[in-house]
Order: sequence, then C-alpha cells, then structure tokens
Amino acid sequence: MTEPNPRHPLPHLTVEGAAAAIDFYARAFGATEASRHLTPDGRVLHASLVFPDGGVLMLNDDFPEFAGGRSRSPKAVGICSITLHITVADVDAAWERAVAAGATIAMPLADQFWGDRYGKLTDPFGQDWSLSSPRRKPSAEEMADVTARMFPAKG
Repeated sequence: MTEPNPRHPLPHLTVEGAAAAIDFYARAFGATEASRHLTPDGRVLHASLVFPDGGVLMLNDDFPEFAGGRSRSPKAVGICSITLHITVADVDAAWERAVAAGATIAMPLADQFWGDRYGKLTDPFGQDWSLSSPRRKPSAEEMADVTARMFPAKG
C-alpha cells in the first residue's frame, strides 16, 4: 500500500452510500482503504482512503440528524461545490478505468490550451472529479492570447 501523504488540506466527503463509494474509488482510481469506522446501524461514520500517489481522501455517510435535518451529500443537495483533481502519467488509461467503473463524463477528455490532456467526470455519488496528464508547457504569451480571446474586454 502507498503511504499516506497528508501534508495539505484533506477533502472529507459526505456521500449517500459511503460503503459503495469506497468500493467505487478503489475500482475507479486505485484507492486503498486505510480505515473504516461504522455506526451500530452499519453506516460509515468515518473512512480514510489512500490513492496511488499518496493522496488521502476521507469520507462518511450522510447524517442529516446531526445537521439540523439537512442532507449534505452532492446527490441530496443537487450540486457539487468542489472538483477533486488527480494528475496521472497516463490520463487516457485512468479515464477509461473510471468510466468503466461507473463515472459519467461531464467534460470530455481532450488536449487543453493550458498544456494538459484534461477532462471531468461525475461519480455515481454526485462528486465531480477531473483527471489530467501534462502534455506541454505553453508560453506566457500564448496563455495571455488564449485568455484574451476567451474573455474579450467588454466595452
């Protein structure tokens, strides 16, 4: 197992069906389970996963009874406020693996102007993910030109 590398803020997801999410993240992204603590009724109170690059993801089931009766999962609220990003050496293989595991395509994988091959997926639990591989390093002038064309001055 890859050693966890928690040197930065760690995402801690609330999902509907955390046990199934743990299985999905293993199949889709190669994550390994480091810990899982259950409530007496079998819900996931806390779990920790380690990704192949050492990144750590924590997650738990939705507990609306501890949030004023409100659900907090992306599926329940209908929107995901963050995208989890993974940079890999072979983004095409990682993409195929995630889609085969059940992720849906939100933005097709393509070579992007900033130099990465990049795309966005949504997992079965409503969480957004992006995957990329660096391809080239565009110049500052090229980046400025593309940005100016994408966001023309209003006037």
